[in-house]
Amino acid sequence: MSYVPHTQEEIGQMLKIIGISSVEELFKDIPKSLRAKSFDLPPGMSEFEVTGRLKKLAAKNATGLVNFVGAGFYDHFIPAAVDALVSRSEFYTAYTPYQPECSQGWLQAIYEYQTIICELTGLDVSNASLYDGGTALYEAAMMAVRSTGRNKIIVDSGVNLIYRTMLYSYTSNLSVEFVEIPVVHGQSSRDELVKHLDDKTAAVIMQNPNFFGAVDDHSDVVEKVHKFGALAIASVYPISLGMLKSPGEMGFDIATGEGQSLGIPLSFGGPYLGFMAAKQELVRQMPGRIVGATVDTDGKRGFVLTLQTREQHIRREKATSNICSNEALCALRAAIFVALIGKEGLKELAEHNYRNAEFAKDTLSKVSGVEVKRSSPTFNEFTILLPRPANEVVYRMIEKGFAPGFPLGKFYKGMDNYLLVAVTEKRTKEEIRKFSDSLEAVL
Repeated sequence: MSYVPHTQEEIGQMLKIIGISSVEELFKDIPKSLRAKSFDLPPGMSEFEVTGRLKKLAAKNATGLVNFVGAGFYDHFIPAAVDALVSRSEFYTAYTPYQPECSQGWLQAIYEYQTIICELTGLDVSNASLYDGGTALYEAAMMAVRSTGRNKIIVDSGVNLIYRTMLYSYTSNLSVEFVEIPVVHGQSSRDELVKHLDDKTAAVIMQNPNFFGAVDDHSDVVEKVHKFGALAIASVYPISLGMLKSPGEMGFDIATGEGQSLGIPLSFGGPYLGFMAAKQELVRQMPGRIVGATVDTDGKRGFVLTLQTREQHIRREKATSNICSNEALCALRAAIFVALIGKEGLKELAEHNYRNAEFAKDTLSKVSGVEVKRSSPTFNEFTILLPRPANEVVYRMIEKGFAPGFPLGKFYKGMDNYLLVAVTEKRTKEEIRKFSDSLEAVL
């Protein structure tokens, strides 16, 4: 069964209009040696047959696992009101609204989102969101390069490895020099960070909590960064800001992060939400869009796109980024989520995460052969050392109904037996105890 919507007559008419005689002519500029000789495709199927086939494939996935995996993306509870409100037809588009001043509701929603991000991070201005946490961190790095006129960036290796990979990939042809500083016992090496600071440094990038879950106060490092005229960039986990010192309180110039934990479900990498906030003096270096409040000729309050800094809106060489959109629908989810739980609710949520993780630490530390790493305080994620390779343990635990954590050996040399465990408010004490019992049985 063919899924091509056009008849041969319609195809012939289109070819005639563009002045060629066959579809093959469309590909004449591609050498024959590079073209596929044939496509080994199975016979077409009906919609009913395709649906059945996909259901069988989907059934092979391990679903319903009790989730202890984090590594930057977390299994948080999402109130039903988030889905109900964001699904309203007035909002339900995944793309950026165009002719935006006609969409006052959308602009106000984004304005509220920006306000929330500023409140969370303790910084002055926020844009209307970015694609994800890694993209946001890249954009922050390029803001620092433009603002300082320098091209050296110091990166703490406690920054999420996915973000670092994206950062290095995106800048591979941009003449940016990176110096990566190893972590010591799961924390930033202050001496190493400071040692590499010089008058060529554009920025220092740190993360809190870092990839290993370690919590730190970087105020002292930020102060030293500023003495060299460089910018300090923080990558942060937004839920943790319910109880931890904010980037603004530590003196950071730019804060970015992954907003998935703010009411966005886990979904194999996306769609997610990158957020960014910065000090006021950097506002014209920010990528994407910024919504502002104003009054019209009748004195009524209204909302406008105050800044649009991509190449489609201003002269190409003046653009700060080629970011083409914001994650409008995901940003709306985040705004609704935070508005629903409120300031005190966010504090309670953060404390619940912290207490659950501490309970899990104590419980797992009683398992024979397991060592819970306690060299630094953590939020809701921590590292354990196992007596055998973590990869093997993960597969055995999946058989028992648990996604037990993130094995670190594939990405960090010498850490084959280390497992990164995340515990959110959704994990009950009963689940944690069963997790512990299953782990002991596997080991």
